[in-house]
Order: sequence, then structure tokens, then C-alpha cells
Amino acid sequence: MISALSETVLLALIGFGGGVILGLAARLGRFCTLGGIEDFLYSGNSVRLRMWGLAIGVAGLGAFALIGLGALDPAQTIYHIAPWSPLYGVMGGLLFGYGMALAGNCGFGALARFGGGDLRSFVIVLVMGIATYVALSGPLAQLRLIGLGLSSVETGARSYPDALSAVFGMPSVVWGLAISAAITGWMLWSHPFRQACGAVIWGTLAGLAIVSGWAGTQWVARTGFAAAPVNSHTFTSPLGETLLFLMTSSGGGLTFGVGSVAGVLAGAFAGSLIKGHFRWEACEDPRELRRQVLGAVLMGFGAALAMGCTIGQGISAFSLLTFNAPIVFAGIFAGAALGLRQLIEGFTAPEH
Repeated sequence: MISALSETVLLALIGFGGGVILGLAARLGRFCTLGGIEDFLYSGNSVRLRMWGLAIGVAGLGAFALIGLGALDPAQTIYHIAPWSPLYGVMGGLLFGYGMALAGNCGFGALARFGGGDLRSFVIVLVMGIATYVALSGPLAQLRLIGLGLSSVETGARSYPDALSAVFGMPSVVWGLAISAAITGWMLWSHPFRQACGAVIWGTLAGLAIVSGWAGTQWVARTGFAAAPVNSHTFTSPLGETLLFLMTSSGGGLTFGVGSVAGVLAGAFAGSLIKGHFRWEACEDPRELRRQVLGAVLMGFGAALAMGCTIGQGISAFSLLTFNAPIVFAGIFAGAALGLRQLIEGFTAPEH
């Protein structure tokens, strides 16, 4: 297949396939991190939050099954290669979560809404993609790297299964499968969640989309002729990569991330048509647009610090059970809770 297609095109197609599933999950299954947090905090309904947890558990089972079969080497992923800063994980998660609440969506959610015709979400996608690149490789990149160098922590292991294996001796794959199975079982323990068959199905499919990313990119990296990154779905730098590709395909070519972004848009568009929900929407309130733009900037900066978003750290990195993923997860939840409280309940003096 690689001989028939270039490696970059093949990687983009793999990303596109998984992205379509995620886009359909968002539109048909209401798979949404912010929505899940809001339902849990203000309605006492944990179904959509458990969808996120189920996706983590299923993705973890799939990822560690691949590792056990020799079809995935976690040491080749950015979550094991890049320096780890717990401080950046906390700060990035809080910034991202708070910005997500202000914007009304994360990057993935904004893509899914844009696929349904929401032009407000298009603005969020553009601003977040630019802000992320400002922090990753733009004017603020050097400052970010200096802070990373000062706050990074050197550890022999980069994941909980590796650490447990070093202490207790059993293979890390066994620990990874056991922890992922426990997460999956915990999510399915809830009777109301099990009754929501659609939520269980779409949460499972979202997790399998992450597994497809790991399996596909690792296969290309091993069988291809050029060096290819091993990664799965995230909507941090891929938003900026997509903008670069659209503007100058020679400067920013096809990648797995570009395919993933296109896939989410296609899946969300198809899902909105199936549900009969597609309609063009625009922002009529300048104050709302200002809040959403600010939220998108905070999400971009937060995602750059945390090395991921609700999908990248919240599911992809979590599927490998890295040290950073639960920290970012908790930060996103706390930041979103703070932002939602400000928007729904208010804790500042009203403007006159």
C-alpha cells in the first residue's frame, strides 16, 4: 500500500478515518467534554462524562494490546519523548479548561460544531490554531522552552504501568491492561450509563478511533522508508498544521493531524445532515464573540503547555497511562468548573 500511496498521504488517510468516527461521535452521540462536565456539575448527570471515561478505558485496552503484540512502541510517541513538566501540566490544564468554558467548546468540539454550520466555532478553531503555534514555534516558543527546561522532571519511567512494573516486577503491559480494564469497568458500573446504549456505543467507538491512530502511524513508521511520527488524535498543533497546509502546502504538508482535522469536519457534517441539524449560525453579540476569542487564545496557550487537549491528553496520552495525562485531565476539569461557575452563577461584580 505504501508503494501505491506516499507515506504522507497514507498517514493523512489514517487520520481522516479516525477523525470521521470522532466527528460522528460528536454529532450523533453528543460526545463532548465540556458538555459532560456541565451535565455532571449542574444536572447530576454523569452519562456524557462517563462516555469520556469509557473512551479512555477502551483506548487503553487497545493501546496496551498493541504494545503486547509488538504493534506499538510507546517510547516512540511524543508523550514519552518530550520532557515532562508537572507544573506545565497543571497550568496548561487549568488554562485550557477555563478557556474551554469561555469559548463554549474545546478545539475538537469547535471543529464538530463548525462541521454543523456554526461559524462562531470556525473563529474559535482559527484563533486556537494560531495561538497554539504562537506558543509552540512562534514568538513565545523560546519563553515556553526556558520554562520547560527549568520545571521538567527527569524520571526513569514515563507511565504508571512502567513505574508499577519496576516496583512489582510484572510486565508493564499487564499493568496497563489491568488499569484500563478497571477504568472501563468503573464507567460501565453505572446502571443509567449502561441503559444509554448510544452513549456506550459512541464512547467505545471514540476510544477505538484513538487505537486506530496508534496502530496506523506505528505501522507506517515501521514499514515506510522515511521517518514518520507515531501519534494518535489530538487537536492542538494539528489545527495550526491544517492552516499551514491550506495556505502553503509546500511549507506545511499533509500529516496525520491534517487528515484527522478534515475527518472530524467530514464526520460532523455527515452527522449533522443525518440528524437534520445542519444550519448556518453566526455570532450576533460582540461580547459573546470577545469571550469566545479569549477562550480560544487561552486554550491554545494551555494546550501548548500541557502538550495536548481534551482528546490529545484526555484520551490519547491517557490511553498510554502517562504520568502527565491525569494531571492535565484534573486541570481541565477544574478550569472548566471555574469557568462554568463564572458564566452560570457569576462570582464577579456585575458591570454597569
